[in-house]
Amino acid sequence: MEAAELASFMISACLFTVLLQHPGSPVRAALPDVKLRRVLTGMVMGLTALAIFYSPWGKRSGAHLNPSLTLTFFSVGKIEVRDALFYILAQFAGGIAGVGVASLLIGAALGHPAVKYAATMPGPTGPWVAFGAEFVISFLMISAVLTFSNSKSLTRWTPLVAGTLVATYVSIESPLSGMSMNPARTLGSSVWAASFQALWVYFTAPVLGMLLAARVYVWRHGAHRVFCAKLHHHNGQRCIFRCNYGALN
Repeated sequence: MEAAELASFMISACLFTVLLQHPGSPVRAALPDVKLRRVLTGMVMGLTALAIFYSPWGKRSGAHLNPSLTLTFFSVGKIEVRDALFYILAQFAGGIAGVGVASLLIGAALGHPAVKYAATMPGPTGPWVAFGAEFVISFLMISAVLTFSNSKSLTRWTPLVAGTLVATYVSIESPLSGMSMNPARTLGSSVWAASFQALWVYFTAPVLGMLLAARVYVWRHGAHRVFCAKLHHHNGQRCIFRCNYGALN
C-alpha cells in the first residue's frame, strides 16, 4: 500500500509537471505566468495527497509515503523495527516505480529539460539554502501532524492540514529546493533523470527537520501524548502500529 501510494503521487507529479511546464503543452501556452503555474501545481499535488490520505489504502497503512515520516514515528516508539524497515523499502520502491510508470505513459516529454522527470533540485540560491528550506518545511509539517493527530478535537483534520501544507509549500517554497520533504520522492525522479545533484540535501534535511520537531513535541507534551503513527486515524481501518488511539482525550 505504501509503495502504491507514493507511486500514485509520483505519477500525478510527473503528469502535471509535463502539462504545466513542457514547452509543447497547450496548458503551459495558455498559462504563461510561472507563479500561477506553480500555484496550480501546488493545488494539484495537495489534492493528490488528500486523495491518498483518504483512500482505503491510506487509511489502512497510515499514509506515510515518506521515509522521514516513518523514521520520525519510529523514533517516538510507535512503529516496530520490522514494520519501519519494510515501510521505508516500500516507499523507495514506490517512488522509483511511479516515475517509471509515468515514463511509460507519457513518453519522451517526461525527460525534457523543462520537466526532468519532476526532479527536485536546489534553486539558484544553492544547496545550503535548499537544505535550510527543506529543514524548515519538514519541521513545520511534522509539528502540525503531531499537534493535530494527537488532539481529540483536531485529529480528524490532520490529513486536510497536511494536504494544505503540501499545496502551500509547492506554491511558495519550491523555487528554493523543488519542495521534496521526502528522500524517496526525490530519489524516484533522480534515478530516471540520472541526475543526483545535491542528493544529500534531500536525504538529510527532511529527516533532521522531522526528528527535531518530534523531539520538541515530546519535550513539551511527553511521549505518552503520541498516540499512533497513522496520519489519518479517524476511521475504522485496522491499525498495525503501537497504537493507543483509544486513549486519546
